[in-house]
Amino acid sequence: MTFQPAPRLPCAAADATTRGRRYPEPAPLHRSEYQRDRDRIIHSTAFRRLEYKTQVFVNHEGDLYRTRLTHTLEVAQIARTAAQSLGLNIDLVEAIALAHDVGHTPFGHAGQDALAECMEGFGGFEHNIQSLRLVDKLEERYAEFDGLNLTFETREGLVKRCTRQEAERLGDVAERFVNGGRPTLEAQLVNACDGIAYNSHDVDDGLRSGLLTVEACRETELLVPLFDEVAEAHPGLEERRVIYEVVRRMINVQVCDLIDESRRRIEAAAPAGVDEVRATAVDLIGFSPEMARRHQALKDFLFGALYRHYRVLRMVRKSQRVVRELFAAFMDEPELLPDTALRAATRLERRNGLPGRARAVADYIAGMTDRFAIAEYDRLVDPKQLT
Repeated sequence: MTFQPAPRLPCAAADATTRGRRYPEPAPLHRSEYQRDRDRIIHSTAFRRLEYKTQVFVNHEGDLYRTRLTHTLEVAQIARTAAQSLGLNIDLVEAIALAHDVGHTPFGHAGQDALAECMEGFGGFEHNIQSLRLVDKLEERYAEFDGLNLTFETREGLVKRCTRQEAERLGDVAERFVNGGRPTLEAQLVNACDGIAYNSHDVDDGLRSGLLTVEACRETELLVPLFDEVAEAHPGLEERRVIYEVVRRMINVQVCDLIDESRRRIEAAAPAGVDEVRATAVDLIGFSPEMARRHQALKDFLFGALYRHYRVLRMVRKSQRVVRELFAAFMDEPELLPDTALRAATRLERRNGLPGRARAVADYIAGMTDRFAIAEYDRLVDPKQLT
């Protein structure tokens, strides 16, 4: 049977129902508002830097491991497929997916944890909120405004978690963290697909790196039937291809469950529009209870077997040392910052005191690629490099 995209749901986001942009602009002539968002994100400096930011393995450890950019593209691909089947706005889904990690630090979650620790007492640091800060303020491309001036719906989709205090500071884009409710279906979908992509490609990279074994993965409930299915269909297949066959089935089974369960929830709730989606008390996009349990079990397995592997922990410790020492050096002597970052630090410190300086330092470090952070660290602390 030939695949047919689902008709657009009345509760899906649309240009006609957008809350608009922070700075009004004429409507685009040959594309939708959300396509404009997507295009601005792709052409941004922060998006290009994702190519050289860690997913699990530091970028220079191997050319075939996922980076933050390839992760982002995989999330966008999975989310577009699900959005097409559910009748959601594919362009908004793609825009949120492509921008969801642009605020991520170098060295993956290890870098984020270290920077969050450094920013305690200075307003904190969280990479999703940093993504919003980047598209709202830090990208400097347009003459009329700072940032990318994205639509409200794309910006709202970037804020996945937030304290009440932070939400009150961010305003309407984070109002659900104060008043309750949910974001658009498109934002909920990207969040779910982020987890699918993350688990699936970490299994792939973990097996290819040798840090995970096929025997250990076969103990996880989600993967057991998939390995058995591949073995039955392709006996004697070389391990490299077995891994690929299992990973693609792993993505497929989760996406199919996500689509079926989300369709059931949407039909049961029957929201008439985006505002009714926002007023719901629970997510309308999600796994069935059984798949949610298996998905979480796989995450728990990866945490113990991959993310806590001694080789990964060595990288974590070294990368966190880089982030901490860069932060300390720039806070103690902001004159060590390059001119643009120093001007930002001076401006923010005049406005907000020491927390302003810290925020500018965090902006500078968060924008670094892995290799640039390592190079900056060497230039600052290695006595052999006196330039």
